[in-house]
Amino acid sequence: MHIITVAKREIKLGFRNSWTYSFLILFTLFTMAILLLQSGVQSAEGYTDMTGTMMNMTLYLLPLLTLLLGSVSVAIEKENGHWGLLSTYALTRMSFLWGKWIGLAINLLTVLAFSFGVTGCIAFFFGKPLSLSTLIFFWIFSSVLVLIYLGIAIAIGALVNNRWQALIGSISIWFITVIIWPLLFISILSILPYSMLYTIIEVSTFMNPAELVRIFAMMKIGAGSVFGPEYNQWVTWVNSSFGTPVFIVVVIIWITVTIGLGALIWERRDQRE
Repeated sequence: MHIITVAKREIKLGFRNSWTYSFLILFTLFTMAILLLQSGVQSAEGYTDMTGTMMNMTLYLLPLLTLLLGSVSVAIEKENGHWGLLSTYALTRMSFLWGKWIGLAINLLTVLAFSFGVTGCIAFFFGKPLSLSTLIFFWIFSSVLVLIYLGIAIAIGALVNNRWQALIGSISIWFITVIIWPLLFISILSILPYSMLYTIIEVSTFMNPAELVRIFAMMKIGAGSVFGPEYNQWVTWVNSSFGTPVFIVVVIIWITVTIGLGALIWERRDQRE
């Protein structure tokens, strides 16, 4: 019950928050610009220029915006004393964080649906209509990214004391998982023996949510060959009958573990103080 109450409050606050509408405007403009400017010329296995550009833009922009919105939202509650007031109602940290996650998730998924809906209408108006399946694919791809990174954002907010620490933590996580990850990945693989290559690839992919979602999505649309022979086993299991269920379980684990750890560390730290 407490979780639902916090979630409802977060939904109301979210749609009154200028950050939400800034997120909506920015993401809609970027989406429209890319989808309207790309020629959409088909390449191997149906993978298009538009698809690749859109996925790359989403991977760069969406995790950062989600991390900032989620972590700052929690940090502000602690900084301005709202959490202190809410805690007098026997509200646990775990319930509070889950309520924040659910409320913010509903807000952000609504924003994404609106953004892609507007983009589809404008693309049709300019004579470059997009299929419903394409719009649904991008919405699902973006939604999964949002849900995972929102869990990370909530954990960051639980661990920091103010919004500036939340900003620094969010940018750091985004920089590591999105910007510098390929360089780190290549550097590590270059010094490891070949026998360990496949194991390191599999483990490291599950450790980075951005990479996990990107690889899974591209393999689902038939573009798995771009990753090379090292990912042949991934192509097999992703396209198997248990590929999607396993992916969903991994996503749930990511969200549950990050929020759970955030609540646990926050509670133990307060007990020591």
